[in-house]
Amino acid sequence: MRVAIVGGGLAGLCAYATLRHGGLEPDEIVVFGDRADPTEAWVARARAIRQQRMRSESDGHVAATSFPGLAVRTALRRRSPAPLALSVCNRYRPTVDEFLEHAARVRARSGWDESFVQRRIQHVRAVEDGFELDGRNRFAHVLLALGHPGLARPPELEGDPRAVHAYEPHEYADEVEVVGAGMAAATEWLNALAAGASVVSVRRREPERRPLNLPRPLFTRRGLAAFHRTDRDARVGLLRSYSAPSYPPGRGWDEPLRTPRFRVAAELNGAPQVICATGFRHGFAEDEVLRRLAEDHELETADRWLVLAPDSTVPALTDETRTLSLAGVQAQWAYPAADTLAGAKYAARGFLRRVQRCRTR
Repeated sequence: MRVAIVGGGLAGLCAYATLRHGGLEPDEIVVFGDRADPTEAWVARARAIRQQRMRSESDGHVAATSFPGLAVRTALRRRSPAPLALSVCNRYRPTVDEFLEHAARVRARSGWDESFVQRRIQHVRAVEDGFELDGRNRFAHVLLALGHPGLARPPELEGDPRAVHAYEPHEYADEVEVVGAGMAAATEWLNALAAGASVVSVRRREPERRPLNLPRPLFTRRGLAAFHRTDRDARVGLLRSYSAPSYPPGRGWDEPLRTPRFRVAAELNGAPQVICATGFRHGFAEDEVLRRLAEDHELETADRWLVLAPDSTVPALTDETRTLSLAGVQAQWAYPAADTLAGAKYAARGFLRRVQRCRTR
């Protein structure tokens, strides 16, 4: 019985570590992806915005079990209780380098490289006893961890020589306009100010201020259960509201903005550089693999989301003998914070339970 993970990024690594912890051997799992290093795509974006710390807390890691979290690991390495004290108050934020060191250890210890195949999967098709990938390989259980479908750019800035996306390598001009108001935008405000630039934040609404990507209750069982009880239209409304831009509260974010070199505007005003901190394209239809899957099998959709079961599986293609699961941003119908490490592990654990049940039959 073979298992496939389609996607070689952080969500794929979370799934692989979870499956290995659940008893599967490397020769029972195949991971298909573009890059052997599961952190490579994420690191490129983090380096582009000069990110120093993670937005996630101690549980924001890729290991299979929640404990020990990154705060415990850091406290042991430094021989200091300070990270634990910060974690108790939900104020611990691991550095990017600490997170990458942890991910490298999980990759090495889990056997990731033994299972990885460098290949981009273009087509997933359900068959009687599982799923065919590009018509060549057949698997009983498949988890799609496809990542983001691409960078989002305002249509009016397409082809504009002044414009660069925040997640692409760039420096800063003397005058910079930053389009967007979320975490990447806030990071770019501070970066450009630190570089000596004058900064205009171009936004149409005020960002929310919250420590995590989404309200904290959505990371709890009770909050998630309430979300799962919503009907179709209400859930679409909630998911759309959760996409509102946000960045963390705190003096470290606020103090640098109290300068005449920073101001807010509703429209572009002709600065020599425009940074598009506008995130990624949204919706399953923006991903070629998911769009074809939905069309070929007439899957249920709601607005820009595939309708999933609470455990992140595709109901029409999952039964006692086979499993098709989604992880990452495309699994928001099941877990609103799917585009987080906590969300990746939520999907991975649901997938493992399905695989284990089939192994015992």
